[in-house]
Amino acid sequence: MKRIVFMGTPDFAVPSLKQLTEEDCEVVLVVTQPDRPKGRKRVLTSSPVKEEALKHGIPVYQPEKIKESYEEIFSYEPDLIVTAAFGQILPKELLEYPKYGCINVHASLLPELRGGAPIHYAIQQGKAETGVTIMYMVEKLDAGDMLLQRSVPITMEDHVGTMHDKLAVLGAEMVHDILPDIFANSINPIQQDETKVTFAPTIKREQEVIDWNRSNWEVFNHIRGMHPWPVAFTTYQGKPFKIWWSELLDQTYEGEPGQVAACEPDGIVVICAENTAVKLTQVQPAGKKQMTAADFLRGVGKDMQAGERLGQNEEV
Repeated sequence: MKRIVFMGTPDFAVPSLKQLTEEDCEVVLVVTQPDRPKGRKRVLTSSPVKEEALKHGIPVYQPEKIKESYEEIFSYEPDLIVTAAFGQILPKELLEYPKYGCINVHASLLPELRGGAPIHYAIQQGKAETGVTIMYMVEKLDAGDMLLQRSVPITMEDHVGTMHDKLAVLGAEMVHDILPDIFANSINPIQQDETKVTFAPTIKREQEVIDWNRSNWEVFNHIRGMHPWPVAFTTYQGKPFKIWWSELLDQTYEGEPGQVAACEPDGIVVICAENTAVKLTQVQPAGKKQMTAADFLRGVGKDMQAGERLGQNEEV
């Protein structure tokens, strides 16, 4: 029976780990990030992958830096290492150890969107589809030869959360499909086209800010490309104003980008570039919980009026 070491950390990796526990192989070790403080009370919390591993009685190893603490993995004599959103680049010695190599489950159609936030960028860029690529791992970020790739359409209703779940499930299915070929040495790897490489680095705080000087299509994609985490925001009356969801509007409005064009019963119409607009439907004012724009306008935002500006004096 083939011995597998699985490496991953967040929810995205859990379906792939579950799938491996059901295959005709043995997951001998799970490697994940160390427990981290979480929430306002900073409670030390295990990663979702660790929680799943413990359910199956699989040993867990949690090095702070895999490049400095990988020898422990050799003692488990893996035939294959499978990673999914592990969050660290593996050292050459570890990559070269398993007989069948190291493979990674990546949430994009490589060579597009290498990096830690491919789902966010795919939606923000207004792509019609994204997908999952299984590839051999190399020392360079997401640059290994591709073994299997499948696409999934991105609908207007999709956001980071829905696509995350779809791609996590797809990735697990692909792990199931690729293992027999890997163990039979019948893989035909495809080299990535370096001329088509794009990147999706981890989202920074300043990238969450809405730029009202962009078209309504770009603003709409930005908002859903930050939903439900980390959440796009602007400012209202000088304070952070999170925007959880919006609708794309066909109508044009006179005014400046960021200006409130109308406060309607079901949302706040805000002007974008070239007099286009979006309607904000789910918001979160500073110090409050997420709420519908309708509830905001009936309550804490009852004094908001057409003509006011969002996005002035941004607090990043």
